[in-house]
Amino acid sequence: MLDGPHLAPRSGRPATSLVVLLHGYGADGRDLIDLGQMWAPLLPDAAFVSPHAPEPLTIAPVGRQWFGYVERNDAERWAGVQSAHAALDGFLDAELARLGLGGDRLALVGFSQGTMMALHTGLRRKVAPAGIVGFSGIHVLPGERGIPAFDGEITARPPVLLVHGDRDEIIAPPYLARAVESLSARGIAVRSHLAPGLGHGIDPVGLRLAGAFLADVLKG
Repeated sequence: MLDGPHLAPRSGRPATSLVVLLHGYGADGRDLIDLGQMWAPLLPDAAFVSPHAPEPLTIAPVGRQWFGYVERNDAERWAGVQSAHAALDGFLDAELARLGLGGDRLALVGFSQGTMMALHTGLRRKVAPAGIVGFSGIHVLPGERGIPAFDGEITARPPVLLVHGDRDEIIAPPYLARAVESLSARGIAVRSHLAPGLGHGIDPVGLRLAGAFLADVLKG
């Protein structure tokens, strides 16, 4: 069972929404939980949780991974998001049940490998999340033969915001345009921002855009 650091709603009231923060390869849940503190003024009734990925990092003695990431190609990524999907999906169900919230009160925020998981699992939820934010990530696709089955698996079409640095040295910037194209082709409303001068990270503009997006999709 996944677990990681939690933040209760800033308001002190019962949570009316849940934001789940999915870290990147080699980090852990502590890497992103501070985003909850930054966005809490915009989302005073939101609970935040940042689970540690299910596997220890295979190439170092510290850190976690959603899946092994050695070859860094489409085949490895596709196998990886499939292998980690059930654990994340179950965790989301458990956290929503713990807070007494419906699936439509969920937002997913991912960074890098966490974005891959947010998009893969978020689009396969029984109830569509309120929204998905992806920083510096990839919308993972199968090989051409697998596309019909892939399309049949999509059960949710929440709005998506993608942010990527134009100097990203880990996940090449063209993956942003590829994700926008693949999501749009599947009827998903997607907004994107290519951050000038930004490498593989999150900058203040991206934080502001994401905070405003979350406040909008989780309002009410």
